[in-house]
Amino acid sequence: MKQHLRTAILITLVTTLLFGLLYPLAVAGLGQLFFPSQANGGMILQNGVVVGSRLIGQPFSSDAYFHSRPSAAGNGYDPVAASGGASNLGPTNKQLVDRVRSDVEKLHAENPAAAIPVDLVTTSGSGLDPEISPAAAEFQIPRVAKSRQMSETDLRALVGKHTLARQLGIFGEPRVNVVELNLELDASHPKH
Repeated sequence: MKQHLRTAILITLVTTLLFGLLYPLAVAGLGQLFFPSQANGGMILQNGVVVGSRLIGQPFSSDAYFHSRPSAAGNGYDPVAASGGASNLGPTNKQLVDRVRSDVEKLHAENPAAAIPVDLVTTSGSGLDPEISPAAAEFQIPRVAKSRQMSETDLRALVGKHTLARQLGIFGEPRVNVVELNLELDASHPKH
């Protein structure tokens, strides 16, 4: 009996040391070594001040900005909120159906002639996605161009500049980082 207890305690201590301390330190160290920007949150600095992150979405509500996907992470894109992550609401859940219906009505009023891209009314799995599809950006061009008093052609070129291709040509989908696009939009075409 004592031998089994001693073995159990030893295994607990060794695995705690390995997987609770050494492994996390090794992964954090490798992250800092090979992917320092991502490991530190992908922070976007302007004049030494953090203005956003490339990795976490931000809410934009003004007509002068491209809007992100809806967030399931509480009030805005709060990565530490208890509700950070998917909402887990099923497709027949009244709360989800009502929210999507309301979003569809708002978007249809904004651009009645265009089909509404699904990512403008659905949350991502994390609820923190910083990117939208090129179709979602294209849908918003008329509103943003009108608000900024700029041509849709110029705005389309700016969206194209911020459209990222599939990773390694095969992984994921083309996407547009909303935070980076809006920051460049402010720099190149300030709001009137």
